[in-house]
Amino acid sequence: MKNLLLFAVLVSLPLLLGGCGKKSSSEGSESSYKNPAAPNEEVKLDEPITENEPAAAVSVSPFLKYQIQGDTVTITGCDYKASGALIIPATIEGKPVTSIGNLAFKSRYSGLTSITIPDSVTSIGSWAFRQLPKLTSITIPNSVTSIGTGAFYECSKLTSITIPDSVTSIPKEAFVRCRNLTNITIPESVTSIRFQAFRECYNLTSITIPESVTRIENQVVWNCPRLMSIRILGDAPEVGQNAFDVVSDKLTIYRKPEAKGWGDTFGGRPVKLISEKP
Repeated sequence: MKNLLLFAVLVSLPLLLGGCGKKSSSEGSESSYKNPAAPNEEVKLDEPITENEPAAAVSVSPFLKYQIQGDTVTITGCDYKASGALIIPATIEGKPVTSIGNLAFKSRYSGLTSITIPDSVTSIGSWAFRQLPKLTSITIPNSVTSIGTGAFYECSKLTSITIPDSVTSIPKEAFVRCRNLTNITIPESVTSIRFQAFRECYNLTSITIPESVTRIENQVVWNCPRLMSIRILGDAPEVGQNAFDVVSDKLTIYRKPEAKGWGDTFGGRPVKLISEKP
């Protein structure tokens, strides 16, 4: 079954990666990949060149760690000192990069500002991009079908997310504490939004949920104090306990007049027609 990846998150970036680092000696071994700096934006390491270390021996690019399994490559880590823009290569050692592993980029100390994922990738692991405090954009291709739990947990500078139409479920805790998130685009492919997917997204003011969504789980928008409106374009979906526990008492659910299963309230919130939205 396909599951998310939560959101493309979206802007293509002008960085190209170069050759490979040390090759692995056998399948399943873990290696490193050096990607050269972008011509427009240098990717930097914090450590200065010392007198005992010639300039040629010091990389200005982050290391990507990876693991080869059979004919595919999984990105397993990145130097926590990396900063700037990063494009993940589509191939390493002649093999396609098909997945981003669990916790691969997790680091509250990383200076990465943007990441582009290639079309070869089909899955993003749990907590893969957790706590990247400077990350403002991430491009997720339509090839991605499963995004893991908490994939973008506490990426506090993300402002906009577009989920690719290959994703069928927004995973639990996917965008927790994305405090500057103001825009989320959910495609028609999504059928469920899971537990606390948008918890503590303090600046999120509105969400549009497509008619394909049939289930909204518990506390999906827990503690989102500025959330004023949720537009649901289909019939009333199944809704979990305290799904809209947003602190504010001003949240209103808006629906289409022809949609079925609606009452005067939904998940404890008042329901109005979309035409009544201010």
